[in-house]
Amino acid sequence: MILCAGESLIDMVPEGALYRPLPGGSVYNTAIALGRMGARAGYLWPISRDTFGEMLLRPLAEAGVDTGLCPRSDRLTTLAFVTLTGGEARYAFYDEGSAGRMLAPEDLPEIPDAVSALFIGGISLVPDPCGAAVEALVERVRHRIPVMLDPNIRPFFIADETAYRARLDRLFGMVDLVKLSGDDLDWLMPGKTFEQAAAAILDRGPRVVFQTGGSTGARAHWSGEPLAAPAMQVEVADTIGAGDTFNAGVLAALDRAGVLSRKGLDALTAGA
Repeated sequence: MILCAGESLIDMVPEGALYRPLPGGSVYNTAIALGRMGARAGYLWPISRDTFGEMLLRPLAEAGVDTGLCPRSDRLTTLAFVTLTGGEARYAFYDEGSAGRMLAPEDLPEIPDAVSALFIGGISLVPDPCGAAVEALVERVRHRIPVMLDPNIRPFFIADETAYRARLDRLFGMVDLVKLSGDDLDWLMPGKTFEQAAAAILDRGPRVVFQTGGSTGARAHWSGEPLAAPAMQVEVADTIGAGDTFNAGVLAALDRAGVLSRKGLDALTAGA
């Protein structure tokens, strides 16, 4: 089972002068996409007992995602108000004291042996205590199973940039797969090319750095020559969840190829 540990929230998406509440969150979206692709997926994050919490649980169940590790909470669900500009999404988060935000390392459940890989990322890495909890989870399981990280950086959500950069640096040294968008790169390593950034991250220990570029397609930077995949040309409605779905595609494909394991990633081929 591929376990996704990180934020779920309600995206308040504009519809005319009103907002429509939709289940979302970077890590949550990846879990949903994995389930829809037929991968065995699990989700770990506190779910509120409020009305929005029930709204979050329904798509997980419909996608066949295991929520047995999700604690229930009397705290409120995080809300993200979305602004769409040219199809690109920007967010304003209402998160202080929320169910997910207050997850602490001591609240983490035991991770069953059925978990074969871990996915983390998003805004759940930024604040404490939840950021410390995710980091502690990675430290606990990384020697047994592969870990994928998508920081999905939202600069306006980062109150302590120094602490967040330090956490990402520690995580780069513990994970196996990393996905970065152009926006992530601009914040993380301004002035660097993607090749320079990927080389720096690979030097920290990951096996692959995935680069997403919208209409320009995607690239995989690893120990061999970089590999490229073209984008499918479509009319864009919006980009909410696009990168999250990319993450699920990568994990599901590696899982189907039988290489989503410590041994498998150590022996990756260009074909895989």
